[in-house]
Amino acid sequence: MKKKIVLITGASSGFGFLTAIELAKQDYVVIATMRDLSKKEILVSTANQLHLDNLKILQLDVTNLDQINELKESIYKQYETIDILINNAGYSVGGMTEHVSLQEWREQLDTNLFGVIAVTKAFLPLMRKKRGGKIINLGSISGRFGFPGLGPYVTSKFALSGFSESLRLELLPFHIYVSLIEAGSFKTDIWEKALSNNHFADENDYTPYLKKIYQAAEQSAKNAADPKEVIQVIQKICSSNKPKFRYQVGKGVRSLVILKNLLPWSFAERMIIKQIYRSEQKKR
Repeated sequence: MKKKIVLITGASSGFGFLTAIELAKQDYVVIATMRDLSKKEILVSTANQLHLDNLKILQLDVTNLDQINELKESIYKQYETIDILINNAGYSVGGMTEHVSLQEWREQLDTNLFGVIAVTKAFLPLMRKKRGGKIINLGSISGRFGFPGLGPYVTSKFALSGFSESLRLELLPFHIYVSLIEAGSFKTDIWEKALSNNHFADENDYTPYLKKIYQAAEQSAKNAADPKEVIQVIQKICSSNKPKFRYQVGKGVRSLVILKNLLPWSFAERMIIKQIYRSEQKKR
C-alpha cells in the first residue's frame, strides 16, 4: 500500500514538531517545513533517535510566495501529490489595539491567515486532480471568543474559522475534507513568545489592565493541557475516511463555546469586567 504524503508547516516546535514525529512513527511520509532551518536540529535529532527515515525537513516561510511555489514544484517532482496538508505555522501578537502598530497587525495576518490561504491554494490543484485529500487548519478558541490584549491573534483566528468553513463547503464535491481544530490553552511556546513582546508603558491608561490580562494568561499557560491531546486529534483526522469539520480540544473549550452560544453577550462582558477591569479600578 502506497504511503500517504503529509505536508506540515511550522514544524520547528509545538504542535507542528510533535505532529511530524508522531505521523512519521505511523509510517506516513512527512514533509516537515519551517521558516528558519537553523531550528531543525531538535527535530533531526529526534527523528534519528527513532530511526525515522520517512521524515523530510524543508524550508518554508508561509509568507514567501516564491518559497511556496518552489516547494510545490519540488513535491510534485518527487511525489506528484500530497494527501494531507496541515496548516500549523503561526504566532501570537500581544498588546492593546491602540499600541500595536499597523505593521504588526499586518504581519500577524500575513502569517496566521494569508499564509494558510497561500499554502492551501498552492496545493489544492494536486488534491483536486486526484479527487481526494485532507486539509487540517490549526485554529483556536480565540477564533470563537475575543480576548482583550490579543486583538491581532484573535482577529486572525476568527478569519481562519470563516475561511475554513467556506473552503470545507467548496471542496466536499471533490472528496477533500477540511477540518478546523479549535484548541484551548496548551503547553507550547506560543504564549511565552506573545508575552515577551507585549506593549507596556508606565504612563498609559491600559498598563494596569494589560498586566492583569497577562497575569491571567500566564496562569492559564501554567495550567495548560498536554499538547499530545491535539496530536491525537490530528492523528484521528488523518486516519478518518470522512473527518468532521470542527474539533474542539482542551480544558473547558467545549463548555465555553456552548455558553457563548446560549448566553447573552452581556454575560461575557460582566465576567471580564469583574475579573480584570473592576479589580484594577478599585485599586486606583
